Amino acid sequence: MHRFIPFLLLIVVSSCKEKKEEISSSAPQIPESTTTVFKSASQTIPFYTYDEFEEQLHKKDDKTYIVNFWATWCKPCVKELPAFEKLNANYNDKSVEVILVSMDFKQHIETKVVPFVDANKIKSEVVVLDDAKSHKWIPKVSEEWSGAIPATVIYNKDTRKFYERSFTYEELETEVQQFLN
Repeated sequence: MHRFIPFLLLIVVSSCKEKKEEISSSAPQIPESTTTVFKSASQTIPFYTYDEFEEQLHKKDDKTYIVNFWATWCKPCVKELPAFEKLNANYNDKSVEVILVSMDFKQHIETKVVPFVDANKIKSEVVVLDDAKSHKWIPKVSEEWSGAIPATVIYNKDTRKFYERSFTYEELETEVQQFLN
């Protein structure tokens, strides 16, 4: 009987371990790199660290890029997003690409960002940037950037401008026109 009790205890402990592993593997997994993406109804939303995203800020092709840093919790950001969407629709055939960089916390991607993209029928490319070392990468985006959002970079192979402010559609279009002429 004394030999049976340790054997029984071993079985109970190992079965608890299996249950614990089952529970933890069913918990939502937060991606650590672009190998994991989130799906909205209309698009795939990649998850980046700054190092993975940085190339999006330095393309040297024939397009003009509008890269807007925003978050679902930022009222001025949400207010200006329709201007970026309208610009994306109106200038898509003019070699202009809009990239909306969500600065939402990674635990809110599935509960806030994806539903927001779906509810607002966002057509512009959306990516999530989550990198805790913002003190290192914010100056790489622009030395002028305090870290406040909304913030926007407009660039092409010849020109680059940074804006730490909100835009109306007319203001945004005026700025983009300077890159296209």
